[in-house]
Amino acid sequence: MTVTRTATVADMVAHPGSGRFDALLFDAGGVVVMPDPRAIGDSLGLVTSVPDGHRAHYHALFTLEQRALEEGGALTVEHLDWNVYRAAYAAALGFPDPEAAIARMSRIWSALLWRCRIEESIAALWKLYQKRVPMGIVSNASGQIEGVLRVQGVCQVGAGAGVPMSVVIDSHVVGVAKPDPAIFEPALEVLGQPDRSRVAYIGDSFINDVGGARAAGLVALQIDPYGLYAGHGHECIASLHELLDWV
Repeated sequence: MTVTRTATVADMVAHPGSGRFDALLFDAGGVVVMPDPRAIGDSLGLVTSVPDGHRAHYHALFTLEQRALEEGGALTVEHLDWNVYRAAYAAALGFPDPEAAIARMSRIWSALLWRCRIEESIAALWKLYQKRVPMGIVSNASGQIEGVLRVQGVCQVGAGAGVPMSVVIDSHVVGVAKPDPAIFEPALEVLGQPDRSRVAYIGDSFINDVGGARAAGLVALQIDPYGLYAGHGHECIASLHELLDWV
């Protein structure tokens, strides 16, 4: 976990009280990075574009979560059967054999596969930073996410090639994972303990991110660019650019 104590709500919000939110926290996977679609395509013998992988990720995560919700599970996404995700991802790419897809994708699967930049999201982060919005990352990860985000030029605490953040939280480092609301506490402390009703947490998972943010008293926003969670009774956005009108 890396933090800086110079970027708090008190000293960074350009127009306090204007807009809907005073600070923003983001998940990493599915929000600013996603599994590398070219590596996955190679494992399946397919030529896969970034847009192909973007669509496949969200459909596969939806399939994974729906299976869990239908079975009544309340586990974190990381403890679900990710073979469901892998088979659904391959199906979204048109790969016909789910068992073969699971076997091939499992051979390349690791936390380090989550390294493909979501360029639209990064552009939105930069615009939000230019508006002096306090921001941070809170991610269920394996100890690697801070380094991946820095190396890929996505974001980092302080100066660097990516968008400056106030804090980057990795669940493995802090020892607690979403949907446990305790994972948000270090980030909120760095932000100066803002009014939680004016802090949004944006993630791609209903179970981890919406559930965790609600439990922490934050405003939960699920990024759902394909409208898969419509009708689930919670607020979704299609793009991080929508946040620009709320800060």
